[in-house]
Parts: sequence; structure tokens; C-alpha cells
Amino acid sequence: MFESCRAHHKNQIINCMKHGYYNDRGLPESEHGYRCPSWDPMPDGKKNVVILGCSHTYGEGNADNEHWVHFLSQHNTKLLRYWNLGQPGASADKIVRILYGCEKIIDPRIVIVCWPAWSRRERLASYPESLTSADEKLKTEDSNTDKNNFLKNIFFVEKYAEKNNCKTFHCFAQDSYQEHIKNLKVLEDHTIKNCWPHWNMHTARDLHAEPSLAGDGTHYGVEHHRRFAELFLEKFSVKLK
Repeated sequence: MFESCRAHHKNQIINCMKHGYYNDRGLPESEHGYRCPSWDPMPDGKKNVVILGCSHTYGEGNADNEHWVHFLSQHNTKLLRYWNLGQPGASADKIVRILYGCEKIIDPRIVIVCWPAWSRRERLASYPESLTSADEKLKTEDSNTDKNNFLKNIFFVEKYAEKNNCKTFHCFAQDSYQEHIKNLKVLEDHTIKNCWPHWNMHTARDLHAEPSLAGDGTHYGVEHHRRFAELFLEKFSVKLK
């Protein structure tokens, strides 16, 4: 079934496409909301950067000024405007659905994806369901199907960028799959999980053996997020413009 919609945006008519749960002018509904300003109306004058990911990108358990997207969003603010579209529990499938849904709302010029565990899936039945690897519905999946589902979603992100003339950057929340996408702009070796504790010869020798945890006691805390943003900008700041 094909549905179309037409909406006024900055005095122009924008045609929209919708097939099932996929929509190029409508983000998936979220009980958590999206951790960014309202895009209606959309401000003028800057390039839009969307950051996609799971709860680690959303900043679960952290305050608004404690997650890595907040720290990233302090970079080059004269030219760039940042939109955190991370969602708790999101799979690579849902990340792509969110990206395509923001096309005619936010019109990103830069797309940053912090990929979650590739064992996750999104099941689109009578309602969209985010599944983790422990779910009974995924008992037939294995490392090969995980890898190829991940690569499918990499393709969709890169194809979106090609069609819309966007820059893309890739990084990882917990497990790194960098060896599968070496030809792209990837933050290698470091993830939100492993980036802290770290040794820094310029700071006091205060050694930490345990991860920093967020207020919920489960997700990673501000030290991980601040360090991860620093590492991302060390590698890609000159390209974020």
C-alpha cells in the first residue's frame, strides 16, 4: 500500500512517501521522546547534523549535559546544528528507519551513527518491536545473519547519504565492527564502553579499574561520554563543517 502526503514547509509544498512503518517525513513515535529541540519550525542558517544510535547515544541515565552528543554538539556551532535522534533499545534496523523518517523534516547534511549490538532487530508487526539477542523470536539468528543485517543497514545509510549528498561518520556503542566497514569514516578501536578508564600522562595518576556508571546504575557515565566525544572530535573535527 502506498500513501502520500503533502505539507507546507517554508512556503513550499513537500511531497512525502509512506510505506508501512517507513516514512520520509515522520519520525517513529517514541515513549522516550527525542533528546533534541523541536524541529517544527526548523530554524534557518546552519547545516543540520543528526546523530543516531541506541540508549548510549540517547544518554540514558545521564543528564542533558552529560551524554556524548551534548559534548559533540559544542563543536563548530556557528555552522552546525545538532539533533540527537538516539533511542533506547534501538537496533540498526530502527536507526535506518529513523534516518529516512527525518529526511524531509530535518534534512541532515551530516549523519553520524553510533551502532548498537548487531544482534538486535526491529520486528514490524502490528506494532514496531525492538528485539535484543535474548529474545525468543531471534533464536534462529547467528553471527552470519547478524553481520549481514548490519551490512544491509550500512548500505542503506550510505545510499541515503549518496542520494542526499551527505557526509557520514560511524562509531560504536559497545561492540566494534570496524573490520567490516574499513572503507568508510569510522572511529576505530574506541567505543563508548572501552574509552574509559584511560591513561593520560597529562592528568593526575588517579587510576580507575571500574567503568563510570550513569545515574541508573546500568549505562555508562559522564566520564565515558566526555572521553568518547573527545576521541571522535580528535579524529573527525576538521571534517565536521
